[in-house]
Amino acid sequence: MVDGWHGWVGTFTGVVLITVAVLPFAVLAAWALARRRRVTGTTLAWRKSLAEVGIVYGTVPWVWMIMLPGDQAGAVPGRVSLVPLRDLFTILADGEPLRATVQVVGNLLVFAALGFLAPLRFAALASVPRILMLAAGCSVLVEAAQYVLRLDRVSSVDDVLLNAVGAGLAALASRRWWRTTASVSSDQPRTAPAPVLQTPDVP
Repeated sequence: MVDGWHGWVGTFTGVVLITVAVLPFAVLAAWALARRRRVTGTTLAWRKSLAEVGIVYGTVPWVWMIMLPGDQAGAVPGRVSLVPLRDLFTILADGEPLRATVQVVGNLLVFAALGFLAPLRFAALASVPRILMLAAGCSVLVEAAQYVLRLDRVSSVDDVLLNAVGAGLAALASRRWWRTTASVSSDQPRTAPAPVLQTPDVP
């Protein structure tokens, strides 16, 4: 039973299969949120609901995979690499371009859903620099968790850079729709100032 559960939640293949299996539930969750918002008269109900569910659905599996423990998890101390691009150059120098390609593409996709959808959901995040900072901060937290939990993984600055760049590129891809989000946010009703009562002049 333990081996069976590990095959589902402790391997890349298992995470992929679970992600595919829960897709109908993600769609159902987005539909339920949108329906509730439409009842209450919320603007852009579908966009907000799809963005929220999409951020979770498109980010959690990637974080899950990079948090999977290695073969010597708990037995070896955490490792840190703080020299930018050194890890990628090391992989290329070893003659493993396929491995380097997979690592680069995978790291670019970790927070791509966040970068694409967060500006559409939150007008305050409709900025590439803000998305870069958000993704970099989230990536630092993940790398720190890998180190503290001793998962037999290298906490690398390259991962942080690639995670942030991937989110930034995804944000640029959705930039054409930011204006709608910003305009809807600006159209929200604001509290009108209280009228000033003027005392009539007494002759």
